[in-house]
This record gives sequence, C-alpha cells and structure tokens, in this order.
Amino acid sequence: MRCPYCGSLDTQVKDSRPTDDSSSIRRRRICPDCGGRFTTFERVQLRELTVVKRSGRRVPFDRDKLQQSVDVALRKRSVDPERVERMINGIVRQLESMGEGDVPSETVGELVMEGLKGLDDVAYVRFASVYKNFREAKDFEEILGKLAEEPEPDEPPRLKKKPAQSEQ
Repeated sequence: MRCPYCGSLDTQVKDSRPTDDSSSIRRRRICPDCGGRFTTFERVQLRELTVVKRSGRRVPFDRDKLQQSVDVALRKRSVDPERVERMINGIVRQLESMGEGDVPSETVGELVMEGLKGLDDVAYVRFASVYKNFREAKDFEEILGKLAEEPEPDEPPRLKKKPAQSEQ
C-alpha cells in the first residue's frame, strides 16, 4: 500500500481488524520512510470481474462506480447508509458467485434495479429512467404502474374486497 504522505510502497501493517459489518478489514499502517501513520479499509475480492458493455467493450468491474451510480439515484433521499452498503455488498457477492469472470452490463443494471426497488421507490425510478433510457412521460407512467401493482415488501399481499352483499 502506497504511503499517502511520501508515496513509498514499503508500508507496514501495525493493526488489522474487521469492520463492524465484516465487509472489509481496517488496517493501521506506518511508513518507515517518513513515519506517517494512516488507515486503510480493504475488501476481499473473490475474483476479477470484467463488465461487458452493450457495445462489446470490456472494462474491469469497479465497485466505486457502482457505489457512485447508486448514490446519484439516492441523492437527497433519507436511506440508512448501512442498508445501501449491504445492498452493494450483496450485488458484488452475487456477481462474484455467478461463476463467470465476464458479466454483461445488463446483469449489473438489473441487480441494481432489484436492490433499489427494495430500498427506495424514488431512487428505483431515477435509476430506471437512466438505465432504461426513458424518452417520454409514458415511460415513467409504465414503471410507476408496475410499482403500484406490487405489494410493499413489509406488508402482506393485498386481497381484493368482495362486494358487500345486500341484506334480504
């Protein structure tokens, strides 16, 4: 790990421990060249992933880019950051456990939409409008209609009420 102060690559780990959510390791490091102390947060990566774009171009999977796109969809929404982190960790785990090193960008997009649907409806619609390239108001109406049809994850499925029978 490169020292942020002097740029030396010869840093030493002084302390390592898992973070509260166990998704990364917190390491305290020291640079023997300049004496600088700093902390790193490191994640275990199960496999190298490559995202295959619609154009056929291949780019390395970037967790930070995934985080940024989710953050844009969630901008000014009051969603617990821990829930967002769990969602992103779940998406990365799903991608890594697919058994393939090459992942179509559509798969990543669908997993993000699925995760956002359970997190925040507004963020889901925002992400969908960019991902699915909405061009008209009816595109929004369609996705909002689909959202209205689905029961909330916390509530039981809605039963249609039977019409009241008139007394005789």
